[in-house]
Amino acid sequence: MIISRTPFRISFVGGGTDLKVFYRRTYGAVTSASIDKYMYITVNRLPSYFNYRIRVSYSQTENVKTVKEIRHPIVRESLKMVGVNGGVEIHSMADIPSRTGLGSSSSFTVGLLNALHAFKGEYASAEQLAREACAIEIDILREPIGKQDQYIAAYGGLNYIRFNPDETVYVDPIICSPETRGALFGNMMVFFTGWSRPASSVLKEQKKITASKIEVLTKMRDLTKDLNSVLSSGKKLDRFGQILQENWMLKRELVHGISNPEIDVYYEKARRAGALGGKILGAGGGGFLLFYVEKKNQNRVRQALGGLMEVKINFEPQGSKIIYVGG
Repeated sequence: MIISRTPFRISFVGGGTDLKVFYRRTYGAVTSASIDKYMYITVNRLPSYFNYRIRVSYSQTENVKTVKEIRHPIVRESLKMVGVNGGVEIHSMADIPSRTGLGSSSSFTVGLLNALHAFKGEYASAEQLAREACAIEIDILREPIGKQDQYIAAYGGLNYIRFNPDETVYVDPIICSPETRGALFGNMMVFFTGWSRPASSVLKEQKKITASKIEVLTKMRDLTKDLNSVLSSGKKLDRFGQILQENWMLKRELVHGISNPEIDVYYEKARRAGALGGKILGAGGGGFLLFYVEKKNQNRVRQALGGLMEVKINFEPQGSKIIYVGG
């Protein structure tokens, strides 16, 4: 039995510039971090006396004889890529619901690939896992998504990730003190809106209009430089919240559906209660709201958003890893 654990992520600024339609023109960049919420994938050998050769359990259960019969597209293509043709049982579990803006789909893909490689007795580097996950989700399945989720899930940590026109990706850890990182996460508040939405529904529209939004996306990309400077210096962390606010206002200019009246109401309530800035996580339209709030104002924000569930998060320094290998 193999068990992989892969973190979910929070993207701070630059989201949208990891889409090929943007970074092929110039370069894209995001600043993001992995968090202590995870996708777990179990891969086990399936005894030959079953009348099926592959068992896949997620929100549904599939018992099939061949890889091509599998309905779950990521599982099917991952098995093909790694070269596992049968005799395998796959289960997935997650700390957070899917389609809520924390990169769950890519964490699933990266974690599954990691577990399947280990099942075959192979080591796969973070770069290989991210590259293979991008190939499956973007090139094979044609999902209208970017590359950032696959890379942060594979590498983990707090990173500046640059997407180059030649398809190379640079993952550079942001050097900051443990005290700065602790203060950063101590001032973050995350609330669940209760709504989920596939990222593809927003990103399909964003891809269509990217050519007309190059200036806005470039400004969002360039905010990564300001954010990285704040974190590296460890000074004036309040500027972090202000940059989130700037990014959010730019993001709202991109496409209809990123926000909605309910999200706008919650956002303004939090701001009036003392949040310095925030954003909807992921492509938009639902999921989780992130705010940067000084400690002295956090109870006021909780009261203002009393109808929403607060989710405690912390920093996860590692990416996808194998946490169990057994007989």
